[in-house]
Amino acid sequence: MSIEPEQTTRRARRGHVPPRHGRQKRGGGIVLPAIAGVLTMGLVLMGGYAAAAFTSLNNGVTKIDAIAPRSQGDHDVDGTAQNILLVGDDHRPDNATPEQMAELSTTSDGGATNTDTMIVLHINADGTQATMISFPRDSYVDIPGVGKGKLNSAFYYGTLNGGGDTGGAKLLIQTIQDLSGLSIDHYVRVSLLGFYQVVKELGPVEVCLNEAVNDPYSGVDLPAGTSQLDAKQALSFVRQRHGLPNGDLDRNVRQQYFLSQEARKVLSAGTLLNPIKMNAILSAVGGSIQTDTDLVSLATQMRDLRPGNIQSATIPTLGTPTITVNGSALSIVQVDTVGIPAFVQGLVGEPEEYTKATAAAPASTTVTVLNGSGVEGAAATASANLTARGFQAGAPGSSETTKTTQVQYPAGQEAQAKAVAAVVPGAVAVRSTTVTGVTLVLGSDGKTVSAPAPAGGASSAPADGGTQDAAPATPKDDGSKSSEPKPSSTDVKTYGKEGVCIN
Repeated sequence: MSIEPEQTTRRARRGHVPPRHGRQKRGGGIVLPAIAGVLTMGLVLMGGYAAAAFTSLNNGVTKIDAIAPRSQGDHDVDGTAQNILLVGDDHRPDNATPEQMAELSTTSDGGATNTDTMIVLHINADGTQATMISFPRDSYVDIPGVGKGKLNSAFYYGTLNGGGDTGGAKLLIQTIQDLSGLSIDHYVRVSLLGFYQVVKELGPVEVCLNEAVNDPYSGVDLPAGTSQLDAKQALSFVRQRHGLPNGDLDRNVRQQYFLSQEARKVLSAGTLLNPIKMNAILSAVGGSIQTDTDLVSLATQMRDLRPGNIQSATIPTLGTPTITVNGSALSIVQVDTVGIPAFVQGLVGEPEEYTKATAAAPASTTVTVLNGSGVEGAAATASANLTARGFQAGAPGSSETTKTTQVQYPAGQEAQAKAVAAVVPGAVAVRSTTVTGVTLVLGSDGKTVSAPAPAGGASSAPADGGTQDAAPATPKDDGSKSSEPKPSSTDVKTYGKEGVCIN
């Protein structure tokens, strides 16, 4: 299987799609940024040996100018919280020996530069909580200046025309910022060999599975219950996607879980208080890292973080359809782009202005309803019910499909948004820069506006949309998509606690 970036639409192409690089074994799509675990070593480290080790690490990494300056007035949805883009790529260092390649169960990559793991490490303002947000590599997204393409190809397109690794990092960051609404503050990239070396130096990492697995494609062969993984087994573990209900989406769970367990290992007393082991780990990974910043300062920001406070989540998705692009079939992850703002707000918290606002009177609130539920006529019904409740309803319209019902509002209309949210139980109120007035976007979760109760009677329909008319419907097939597994939950999980097992 090739690791080339998938073809995109031909609008404003930065360059040709590269030729396929054939090889016998594929190590790609497996690397999670183990550097996240290494950075957490700085949480509680004190003393001269720690300072010397981190100084040595800083001297060994490659610095690149990945973060573009912010324009004055740019909106940052999470304020002083930090977002670090952790990237694991499929590239093998030029000086990797045949013996190292064999140990990794792979061969030369022919110079390809796909980014197969992308995780935003979101650290709250006081540094005590963090969430690893996974962005599936096959997410079909808008790449600035390129068009539609898989997310893992954004880095490649940025390297074209002399852009190099810096250009690749900047285009990937811009793509993720545009998709998520999060502002990326720092960037860390680690290679396949770097991941392997960190795990090798760290020693066996314990994982727990609810069911036994045996996948010949990735090489993972583990029993149910706990297992101690060496470096080669760890590569197989985070590589697995075959035999899992949601393929690449479930592989994200593997990566999140392993990274959380690795952080627990790093933060154990046996590792932190062993300067020989610490120096070996830091020396092993240094040459495989690219970053925009000083790793000592980055680690210091996370000194109060603990493994039990590291959560994991994946951006909301709508499935893994196969579409047709330029006459060829292409398997993608369909991102719930409409639902991402609500997802992000669930991680960073609602704006203080909304929390403090008092709901406006319905008569002074104008709202437009958009249908993203897949239920025909849902927007018209909701608009009529809003009018019956005293709101000023605009002409109903349609939206791209989304799972989450939202009340979107521009800054300054918090009171009006709160009034609408009060009559749509379960809807998420989200501040947006893309709407000019309060907008109710109906999702497939079935949340909607019920008709007002008749005088002295009960409501004609539950406010949560529990009637048969409001039940989620399957979107119509336009002929370009095939039947695929249902998407997995994007609920936030905590994998860093002792005794946690996964499927």
